[in-house]
This record gives sequence, structure tokens and C-alpha cells, in this order.
Amino acid sequence: MTGADPQTRCAVESRVRGEALAGTASRVTRWVLVEQPGAWGADALVESRLDVAIGQALVAAGREHGFRPLLIRRPGWRKPDGARRVYLARTLPEGGWIERLDVDDPATLVELDWRALRSPTPPGLGGPGPAGVHLVCTNGRHDPCCADRGRPVVRSLDEADSPEVWESTHVGGDRFAANLVHLPTGVYYGRVEPDEAAGLVADLAEGVLRLERYRGRSCFSPLTQAAEAFARHELGERRLRGLRIVHAERHGADRLAVRVGHEQGDLEVVVHRERAEPEPLTCHAAPARPWRYVLDVVRRAS
Repeated sequence: MTGADPQTRCAVESRVRGEALAGTASRVTRWVLVEQPGAWGADALVESRLDVAIGQALVAAGREHGFRPLLIRRPGWRKPDGARRVYLARTLPEGGWIERLDVDDPATLVELDWRALRSPTPPGLGGPGPAGVHLVCTNGRHDPCCADRGRPVVRSLDEADSPEVWESTHVGGDRFAANLVHLPTGVYYGRVEPDEAAGLVADLAEGVLRLERYRGRSCFSPLTQAAEAFARHELGERRLRGLRIVHAERHGADRLAVRVGHEQGDLEVVVHRERAEPEPLTCHAAPARPWRYVLDVVRRAS
């Protein structure tokens, strides 16, 4: 795109192309968030002031036990008064949970029984967590878009006294910055603007979605995310619990038929995926061909 800042071109071009948000949330059901003040490198778990051995151990445990480790920091890079905050979270279609730990030494995390994160109910590794945690990716070393677009959103939320707002490392989808993720629901928002951020967070507290910013929920596969989003747009259904996935059936690798439950009657939604034209997925990466999710059918289920 002519005239676009080369350091934020991927986000600008994605927006100008009108690239759809539906189906683009990262697939994550288990989360470990570790407070780490200060600067983060591109590979933040091992390129920050966190001890490299601890970062490597968290990355290895995440791969083994299926959780995503993220570093978080307070708005304005404020340092913790005492112990650093750690959140453990599980995202599920019908709910989820968050537990909180306050640790003096992050090395103690290495000894946790990470298998407990598979539990559908809080496993007791920590104490009760908040009702919701809000993550805004600001890892500029990973992609400049995240810092340039994410930090104004964080400042806006901080000034509005929105609860439990944290800067985070890479959550996925740099070209959709600013990205906001809500836990434990796993709701992903993209292209969030500073002047709307506090309203988005307030709506989430009431269990209400902003569909024009909705990328999907991380507990669903991308095809299911897309089908759910298309159903929401068809019905104008903003309530998080207003829809449920009743059944999903694959038709080959690239097509999915989903029955979506709703109080007005179930819907049948059929979607397929196809490769889009090459585009930069981050400001640092060579062009690649992301998936694009296409609606084939949306109709009342028989």
C-alpha cells in the first residue's frame, strides 16, 4: 500500500483489504500468564529480564501440556509492589476459570503440576482469580503494529479504570492489532480503537460481544469460530451465552457443517476455508497465504 508506514504496513493493508476477522482467534484452551516488568524481546519468554532457564522451562511445559505461556505487565510498565502476579486459566465453550498466584520467585512455577490445567473446574493450584482478565498485546519487538496500536488502547483502558488490564506478549494475529483477549472466555477482538476499548470491556463484563471487532473464541477451531460468528451476524446475537455449538461435522479438510443452538431455533451453518492471496502476516515476515473463511449456507435447521 503506497504511503503506509513500513513498520505497521501489515495492519494497515489488512484493514484496507477488508480482511475478515471471523475465524482468526488463536486456538488456545489453557493459559499461564506471568508478570514480568520491563522490556520484552521478540521471543519474549527467553528475551526479557525473566531468567532464561525459567522461560525455557515454561515454553517446554507449554508444549508438553498444551498451554500458552505469556508474559504480562501492568499498564505504563508499573512494577509490582511486592510479589509478581501469575494467572492460570482454562477456556471452555460453556465456561472456564481463572486462578491467581502471587509468587516471590518465578522459579517456583517450574515445579507446578501443569496437568491440573486440564481440569474443567479450578484445580486449586492458586486462589480464586478475578471475574475476567483483559490482555492487550503490546510486544513491539515481535511486531511494531502491536506496540503502535496496542499501547494507546492500554492507556485508554487504564485512564478509564477498566479492571484487570494487562499488556501481554504475542497472542496471535499481529495484522489485526490492536488485539484484545478476554479470559477465561477466550474472546478475541481485533482492530480495537482506543476510544471504544472501555466500552468493549464493560460489555464483556455483562456477557455481551461487539460483533464488528469479534475474531472468535479460542476454545473453538477456526472453522467453528467462523461458523459461530456468521450465525451471530445472521441473528444479531451479541450475548456470549446466546449461542451454543450443538454439533459440528467435517466434510473433508476444508469444510464444516455446524448446528448452532439458539432460543429462536437452531441454525445450520456451512463454511469452508480457502487460501487468500499472499500477504504479510507480521511486519517482519515474508508474505504468506492465510486461510480465509467463507460462508456457504446459513439456514434454519430442520
